Amino acid sequence: MSEGSFEKEKEAWEENILDPVLKQFPERKEVFRTGSGDPVERVYFPDNPVDKYLEKLGFPGEYPYTRGVQPAMYRSRFWTMRQYAGFGSAEESNKRYRFLLGQGQTGLSVAFDLPTQIGYDSDHPLCAGEVGKVGVAIDSLADMEILFGDIPLDSVSTSMTINAPAAVLLAMYIIVAEKQSIPAAKLRGTIQNDILKEYMARGTYIFSPAHSMRLITDIFSFCSRVVPKWNTISISGYHIREAGSTASQEVAFTIADGIAYVDAAIEAGLAVDDFAPRLSFFFNAHNDLLEEVAKFRAARRLWAEIMRNRFGARKEKSMMLRFHTQTGGSTLTAQQPDNNIVRVAIQTLAAVLGGTQSLHTNSRDEALALPSEHAVRIALRTQQIVANESGITNTVDPLAGSFFIEELTDRMEAEARDHISKIDSLGGMVQAVEEGYPQRQIQEAAYRYQREIENSERIVVGVNSFEIKEQPPEGLLRVDPSVEKAQVVKLRNIRESRDNDAVAGCLRSLRNAADSSENLMPSIMEAVRSYATLGEICGVLREAFGEYVPNTIL
Repeated sequence: MSEGSFEKEKEAWEENILDPVLKQFPERKEVFRTGSGDPVERVYFPDNPVDKYLEKLGFPGEYPYTRGVQPAMYRSRFWTMRQYAGFGSAEESNKRYRFLLGQGQTGLSVAFDLPTQIGYDSDHPLCAGEVGKVGVAIDSLADMEILFGDIPLDSVSTSMTINAPAAVLLAMYIIVAEKQSIPAAKLRGTIQNDILKEYMARGTYIFSPAHSMRLITDIFSFCSRVVPKWNTISISGYHIREAGSTASQEVAFTIADGIAYVDAAIEAGLAVDDFAPRLSFFFNAHNDLLEEVAKFRAARRLWAEIMRNRFGARKEKSMMLRFHTQTGGSTLTAQQPDNNIVRVAIQTLAAVLGGTQSLHTNSRDEALALPSEHAVRIALRTQQIVANESGITNTVDPLAGSFFIEELTDRMEAEARDHISKIDSLGGMVQAVEEGYPQRQIQEAAYRYQREIENSERIVVGVNSFEIKEQPPEGLLRVDPSVEKAQVVKLRNIRESRDNDAVAGCLRSLRNAADSSENLMPSIMEAVRSYATLGEICGVLREAFGEYVPNTIL
């Protein structure tokens, strides 16, 4: 590539991509400088770019998006700073959300308890001892109204980590907004809604893959018409990595899940450019800083190529891999928990240097208990210090051009492609999951990793090296068992005070819809509006669809 042709390409990028974005989102400063006062350019390029430069890296905010999905990245806007939170009752969680917003958090991220995640009410016999333990308990619209009380839903972006019953929790959120006089079209946020990774890595599924895919595509269709700013799925590699995968497996299996969702939506009659711009992703940030940066860059490039060439997407936003990151929970140690602050800082750097759009930083005490307010504040401050003091937000893709980073990015992409080709040969991700291919790959990787730690081939500070004698931890947050009793009483009161004839009618309508091919979201909305409980709604779907029992994969 000649210098003149590169300059023409650069001018076209500035005119067509950069300038329109800067008009809408001006940069935070007129001049960005290093700590010593030297000016920092918006983006840096090689002195002698070759043809492969534009093919593999290109310009920020332009296909193949290796260098980021926005042309000015954090010079215009920082990522959304979220802290994943939820525990006990809706009242307690609401207090935590308002505390976090007061500390400078810019988006909410909701953790639900295990009964909610698997579609049971708090008084179900299987739920004894689990209510409110790993997230907030939500049984009905009444709980959701309390959870978001005094939080204007038109001014925050909310992420909800919910999968099998995602349609029900989304319906609750929309109706809470209605009660705040906020139209659905103004709501911004994400539901995880990624069931395939549940079968291979996490386990909170209810229905078979086929019925789960129907619910997901119904949400795609409904939101494209009613909630156009909502991210209808967060295709999640986070839990795949937490289960023990390698970085390239995380990319491959996540993108293979994405391919399966796009295939299902197209088969259901949706046009790719109608729903693909609202797809989002969720990745893990581990300790190997440079490998993680390369992982994020490779994932963007791979997804862009797949969407354009495999699915024929034409809209730019259909090809952009936009992602939320959470620092790696499985990397945190109960031993010497203060060390986790350092781990989280490294992982935060990896996410930001890799171009994340949203970030949750884990708290130092999460290997021991739910995070305390003090620990959460340190985790949030970690993001704020990286954003405002580290200097890495002053230029786009600051590690681009490093021989090591570019080689790692290429290697990550090639390894991911190999896994995706294998999954394609099995008939796609749904079939691969049913045959146990990704599960076996993850289990083998997790076993290798653990053996390396046990053999001291991999050093974990405070665990197999640099150990000290420690006192038992103090000040840990515990969920009071009385939360479960109070939640059961609240649930009983809802059932006694609502119009049960109306509830029964809504549940019959939902069953009829489930037995037909019509979109399930309108019937779920009406059931939620009548104060039908989560367990009742999921119970109707259990009757219609049955429950999934997987083959044991060893």
